[in-house]
Amino acid sequence: MWPYPRILAHRGGGTLAPENTYAGLRRGMEHGFRAIEFDIMLARDGVPVVMHDAALGRTVNGSGNVFDYDARELAAMDAGSWFGRGFRGEPVPLFVEFAQCCKAHGVWMNMEIKPAPGFERATGAAVARIAAAMYAGELEQGGAALARVPLLSSFSHAALEAAMEAAPAVPRACLMERLAPGWESVARSVEAVAIHASHRHLTPEQAQAVKAAGFGLFCYTVNDPVRARELLAWGVDAFCTDRIDLIPADFALAHK
Repeated sequence: MWPYPRILAHRGGGTLAPENTYAGLRRGMEHGFRAIEFDIMLARDGVPVVMHDAALGRTVNGSGNVFDYDARELAAMDAGSWFGRGFRGEPVPLFVEFAQCCKAHGVWMNMEIKPAPGFERATGAAVARIAAAMYAGELEQGGAALARVPLLSSFSHAALEAAMEAAPAVPRACLMERLAPGWESVARSVEAVAIHASHRHLTPEQAQAVKAAGFGLFCYTVNDPVRARELLAWGVDAFCTDRIDLIPADFALAHK
């Protein structure tokens, strides 16, 4: 149900580097992580970029929204100064180049489709098509090679539907802050292989239900080692963390 790495660096480098940047990816790898979670949305020209917020200003210097600029304009913006002076000039990554870098370094990817409002289907389809093309060899080979294929996750049902239609072979996961009634039918409608839930609202009973239904179970964002051990004891398959300094990449192996 979960053939993927068990501990992921959230947005690349967690609290140790600016999120969704090459600097974050490098910091995560320096700490031994070969699995990360990051966010993707579309620029004005339809080119996907690695960003979390639709609005500029929090992590990317500028004004307006991601869809007000072409991808190359966003790539020229500063996505690092907010975190620290040493990261000044860190660019907004283009999704294709960032994913290629991850693949070249053997970094498994949980690609969160994070569409700006109104761009749900377009974002889901674009990300899925690119992932399918990038991992065409692994998808054709099948078997153990499928564990290297990225997992597409999203809170947006429309984005997951579009991803399924565009590239059905690329696996999908439903992001849910809470497991509301009907969660299983929602997940099955997009042929999801996993549920990605907030650990804050998850109960042991819900964890058991997800596993009994045949889904992988992933939690976000777990920063306390004590809580991490508890979740693993519940049967949670994997989680992402900001505290890559406290929770190492081999944490799950050390706490079986």
